Amino acid sequence: MGPRVSTGTLADRLTGMIGPRVSVARGVLDQHGQSESHYQNLPPDIVVFPETTQEVAEIVKLCASAGMPIVPFGAGTSLEGNAAAVAGGVCFDFARMNKVLSLHDSDMDVVVQPGITRKQLNAELRNTGLFFPIDPGADASIGGMTSTRASGTMAVRYGTMKDNVMALEVVLADGRIIRTAKRARKSAAGYDLTRMFVGAEGTLGIITEITLKVHPVPQAISAAVCSFDTLHDAVDTAISVIQSAIPVARIELLDDVMMRGINAYAKLGYREAPTLFFEFHGSETSVAEQAEAAQAIAADHGGHGFAWAKAQEDRSRLWHARDNTLYAGLGLRPGARAVITDVCVPISRLAECLTETRRDADAHGFTAPIVGHVGDGNFHMLILIDPTKPEEAEGAKALQARMVARAIAMDGTCTGEHGIGLGKIDYLSDELGEAVDVMRSIKTALDPAGLMNPGKIFAGGAKA
Repeated sequence: MGPRVSTGTLADRLTGMIGPRVSVARGVLDQHGQSESHYQNLPPDIVVFPETTQEVAEIVKLCASAGMPIVPFGAGTSLEGNAAAVAGGVCFDFARMNKVLSLHDSDMDVVVQPGITRKQLNAELRNTGLFFPIDPGADASIGGMTSTRASGTMAVRYGTMKDNVMALEVVLADGRIIRTAKRARKSAAGYDLTRMFVGAEGTLGIITEITLKVHPVPQAISAAVCSFDTLHDAVDTAISVIQSAIPVARIELLDDVMMRGINAYAKLGYREAPTLFFEFHGSETSVAEQAEAAQAIAADHGGHGFAWAKAQEDRSRLWHARDNTLYAGLGLRPGARAVITDVCVPISRLAECLTETRRDADAHGFTAPIVGHVGDGNFHMLILIDPTKPEEAEGAKALQARMVARAIAMDGTCTGEHGIGLGKIDYLSDELGEAVDVMRSIKTALDPAGLMNPGKIFAGGAKA
């Protein structure tokens, strides 16, 4: 990065450009330097609140001329320090760019701005008969979900962000505005730039519009809960359900530690054992058939108490408990901080990876609940540590390193959906080797000054 102008000078120039939608207030800066992750607060020097793509482009040009880093910010729910301002600079908060720009219900796609959250989007779609299914648990912004290649509880049926983002509008590091694709459902026209920016964590450009696939709201929805004596039995059930071609919409695993947490948090009475949460979408007839087939498979693997949740309020209570596993997990050790990590492996190796990870955490004395999107081989662990004890943080870091090494050895990945951010930079080369050098080449070509979200994905970022 070249020499910077002073923060005060740049703030004055930005105020001249967009008026009061510029802030250097300490509280605002601190708010934009933190997230749901365990990393230290790394605030920017300035926060701007753009309202149009053209404003974004003009601000980017000004930042480039001033040598100021550029950090996009959505809802602040990231888990690997993805939006931390490791080198200071200007944070682009997209809270004011949160509109649905156009809905093409006949084509089942929608064009949105990056600041709209997934719950806001589905509220906008409520009367259309369509919905957006990617559900990472948190009410994340669509721009952030795109930038981190988010996934979630319904990925087993509807795919991840990379499967549902059709086209993007992006502002590059030099202020150029590009569109990566049209709205056609498929194309063989040149490089797939859309997928290059999906998951780039803001290191290649700033996403200002997203064209998404949306899906018909199912005629019928049913959910169920079933517990098992062992993690292995639960995972084998999930694998058998997938391999039997049952089009389950969600199949989530909570281990016995997490079940203890959600029982206390949500005042529920579930058996505190490894548990699968299912959800089925379709017609009344197909949903019943899917659920019955899944129940039979669960019984074959020693499942206990397959309980139905057909009413909307029952399903909402069930998934509310699942979506609040972070807070439920923290309740297991009041005052603790959670080191949250995830891996993903081929489903045939999932039971092995999960059980070895559970054994590892227990052997080292950690309270570390596990929750998994087991339909696609992805699971998360919350390692609860005392923030006043550095040795616990070091132990958690070592536990995570072993978990990642285990996953990579099984032909898996160091992150199924959280992204690399700050926390998994060291693991990316272990996983992909020389391919990381190709990523660096693309980064250098598009952002030669290194201003776009510096310190993420590649070495050189801040430490936890």
